Amino acid sequence: MFKTRLLSGIVLVALALVFIITGHELLLAVLAAISVIGQFELYRVFKMEKTVLALTGYLASVCYYCSFKWNFIPDSMILFMGLLILLMFVFVFSYPKYHTNQILAVFFGFFYVAVMLSFVYRIRTLERGLYLAFLVFLCSWGCDTCAYCVGKLCGKHKMSPRLSPKKSMEGAVGGVAGSAGLTAVYCIIFRGQMGLSNAEIGILALIAAIAGLISMVGDLTASAIKRNYDIKDYGHLIPGHGGILDRFDSMIITAPIIYFLAAYLL
Repeated sequence: MFKTRLLSGIVLVALALVFIITGHELLLAVLAAISVIGQFELYRVFKMEKTVLALTGYLASVCYYCSFKWNFIPDSMILFMGLLILLMFVFVFSYPKYHTNQILAVFFGFFYVAVMLSFVYRIRTLERGLYLAFLVFLCSWGCDTCAYCVGKLCGKHKMSPRLSPKKSMEGAVGGVAGSAGLTAVYCIIFRGQMGLSNAEIGILALIAAIAGLISMVGDLTASAIKRNYDIKDYGHLIPGHGGILDRFDSMIITAPIIYFLAAYLL
């Protein structure tokens, strides 16, 4: 299992490098595909992944990502309200086929997966975006790895014993520190290409620490949903890791944080 997980991780990192460096339409298309698959996994939890109700969520995501390219939706709020109203129509005119929690889950899935993950693309469009986009991976996967290692070595105090018994407070501190440290090293290596001052490196390390902390909340949120519905993994698409949501759960919440902090603090 460890070997499979390691090999899958290496492939994911390699693909991430290709997609982020290429950017533009390729990155947009990949994020759209990941979002729809992630929604499918989440909707499957609510037993509605192949319904008309779920289809509205998938179509909303496709429209949302296409609008980045062709800009046919002047304000994203129009799409959000349109989806909500459409869901109300489906709910009312097919009643009692769908339950209220399924209606809420479609809207939640669209925003939670598609909208929040799109900030990886938004980061890529910023000045220095090519380099800033990799912070999403450093702050989510890096934090996860550092937290695991520190937790294994000296974890004693449980962070959330009922939700995730293996996660410790020591591991959380190690994850946050590791996220900031990895980012600082990364920024020092590429400071010339990014045109960073010492102060900006410090700001990015702080952003990474905040994002790393919040990434753990994203990870625990995905775990809480799984526990609520008594499932082990969201899917089996990625060998050794599970589904899209199992691997990208922390990135989903990290990307918007990095985007807004980097856009306003740098």
